Amino acid sequence: MDPSAPRQMHLGVFILGAGHHIAGWRMPDAAGTSEDLAMIARIARTAERGKFDLLFLADAVNTRPDMHPSMVLRLEPLTLLAALAMATQRIGLAATASTTYTEPYNLARYLGSIDHMSGGRCGWNIVTGAFADAALNFSRGQHPAHDERYAIAAEFVEVVKGLLDSCEDGIWQLDKRAGRFIDPARMHALNHEGKYFRVKGPLNMSRPPQGYPVMIQAGASEAGRDLAGQVAEIVYAVHQDIGAAREFSADLKRRARQFGRSPDHIKIMPGVSAIIGGTEAEAKAKLAELGECADPVVALQVLAERLGHDLSGFDLDAPVPELPPSGVMRGHAETLTALARRERLTLRQLRNVVAASMGHRLLVGTPEQIADGLQEWFEAGAADGFNVMPPWFPGPFDDFVEQVVPILQRRGLFRREYEGTTLREHLGLPRPAWRA
Repeated sequence: MDPSAPRQMHLGVFILGAGHHIAGWRMPDAAGTSEDLAMIARIARTAERGKFDLLFLADAVNTRPDMHPSMVLRLEPLTLLAALAMATQRIGLAATASTTYTEPYNLARYLGSIDHMSGGRCGWNIVTGAFADAALNFSRGQHPAHDERYAIAAEFVEVVKGLLDSCEDGIWQLDKRAGRFIDPARMHALNHEGKYFRVKGPLNMSRPPQGYPVMIQAGASEAGRDLAGQVAEIVYAVHQDIGAAREFSADLKRRARQFGRSPDHIKIMPGVSAIIGGTEAEAKAKLAELGECADPVVALQVLAERLGHDLSGFDLDAPVPELPPSGVMRGHAETLTALARRERLTLRQLRNVVAASMGHRLLVGTPEQIADGLQEWFEAGAADGFNVMPPWFPGPFDDFVEQVVPILQRRGLFRREYEGTTLREHLGLPRPAWRA
């Protein structure tokens, strides 16, 4: 990537099979569930045709019938990434994996394998686990407290990096005449002894094409921001206000500098849900139709998850109540609370906002208006790119790729062709050197 070239935005698609609007699955042309491999592969190929940097799969290790429709039942995302690696050629492939309910050795193998199989396109969304009831699925008596989860995560990431560095580049020899398969001097045991993990190593895998998968993170608390500044290369953010988004971006880039990293090596990509119409009135009519189909019980539960509190006892037509901070999804809670105060929203109105976009920024209008909204935040320094969250699949995402992306390309804001083959190259990130 030419460092003198004009800055361009990065785009990812956040794939939830039944769509991001809680009623998206009810639209006449909505297709598939989060278990529909053929449909998900189609979305991936559409994103690749649109020259997107990456696709992203969220995950959680618990479920309930009243969760968001796309999250109730779903495929395990790392297995799914391996399948998508065979269905695509250039687009980055990223998924969530928990540092609280996974072992570093196992996860290093999964991520390294995906990076090898895809030719260097793997990304890892590092999460600490927002839902306490997940502990009951892992023989755990108690979900760790918020700050401890981030301390575990910091050590976990270092162990994964250390394991992926078990073998130096060039370990393969394959000298049939001399009988030399590998260079044993280039394989190293990790011998990690930490507060939370004891891992000997070495990993039984050569160093992946990217060195490490692209590290993605979404925490907005102080502990989360510190972890992002230390290790994240993409940060998924939830913001409704351009000023708050600019402050967040500047803060994370400052923290990256404090950890000895280039601020250019951390890309802030807020979530955006776009409702596209031939006219603004048509787009608003689509949003109204979605709202009429929304299940109010599920919508309130999705809001409760983001605020970290049971909302069933509150008056829906009263102002959003004052709630103490929780250890759950703090970025969502802070953003939504600020939006409610600024716009003087009732609890019912805030519930409807979350139903439409899971708390992320909602753009409603023509393709030009959607492009304008993205360009405004990008040029203001509020974002380096966007995590696109279609209300349902495949139609609205097809519209985004076919109608919005060409506008961004004509304006010189987004690539027309891939320049590299790895996710790091798409993002302008260096391949990390092997650490002794």
